[in-house]
Amino acid sequence: MMPQNYFSPTSPVDSRFCNLLNSKITDSGTKNLNEMRNLIDWFHWIPRVLCILAILFISMFALDAFAPGLTVWEQIRDFLIHLIPTYLLLIALLVAWKWEKIGGVMLMTIGLGFSPSIFLMNWHRTGSVWVGIAIILIINLPFVLVGALFVISNHLKKKNS
Repeated sequence: MMPQNYFSPTSPVDSRFCNLLNSKITDSGTKNLNEMRNLIDWFHWIPRVLCILAILFISMFALDAFAPGLTVWEQIRDFLIHLIPTYLLLIALLVAWKWEKIGGVMLMTIGLGFSPSIFLMNWHRTGSVWVGIAIILIINLPFVLVGALFVISNHLKKKNS
């Protein structure tokens, strides 16, 4: 594709100046386009990587199923039951991987939807409102943020396609 000339020369001296201006405009347009593609690439991969890390963090809590005094089968059963939140989050991640907007909304809904029950459970256990809020921020906030990043990624891709 031929580059578009924004300035046309009226004399031989103007010719060199106009060629310089046209090259600067074309270079800056290419630079801006590359920067936008780079931003879109970042917004494509950051939510995916952060979601995988957050799911691995949530999965660590299932390791408390391995306790002394239980048979191996009881421990495996308890471990699989403790991984139910991980299964839900993996499904949401798979949906978000294919359909970013729908998956992003799913992740935000999961993060916000489980907040009251997690808060109440920890508030009854510790008696501290601040501990309950801190645990919500540690456990649920990453999924709300990742969901928002998926929605932003979807928006950027649609805007630039």
